[in-house]
Amino acid sequence: MTSRPEVRAVPGKGLEGDRYFASVGTFSPTPPKPDYELTFIEEEKIQAFAQEFSIPFTSFHARRNIVTAGLSLNDLVGKEFYVGDVRIRGIRLCEPCSYLAKTSFDETLRGLVHKGGLRAQILSEGVIHVGDAIHIAP
Repeated sequence: MTSRPEVRAVPGKGLEGDRYFASVGTFSPTPPKPDYELTFIEEEKIQAFAQEFSIPFTSFHARRNIVTAGLSLNDLVGKEFYVGDVRIRGIRLCEPCSYLAKTSFDETLRGLVHKGGLRAQILSEGVIHVGDAIHIAP
């Protein structure tokens, strides 16, 4: 897992360089599913969780593709929106799982329920940059 200043988003595949893009992720579905293309989590939720449980939980531990700030990802379930010029559809909440707890902290299973982010589908190809604005599609 590495941070990048930009990444290409490809419909039906995900983010170039991501393990799920090549269908080699631990939980890669066969056939590929739209809700495995892209994951988001809110920086505010990461910080609140770390503070509430007094643990050094960071965006690295969260294992999501994109970290956002200043908007509620839960509100994007079932909606289309843009990250920069890339059109995205929010599919469902990205709830914590036992694998996340195993690779980070046991507290994630109870502490990130409904706060673990968003699973989304990429609808248009393009490059997503750090700092790109997120806005709801008309």
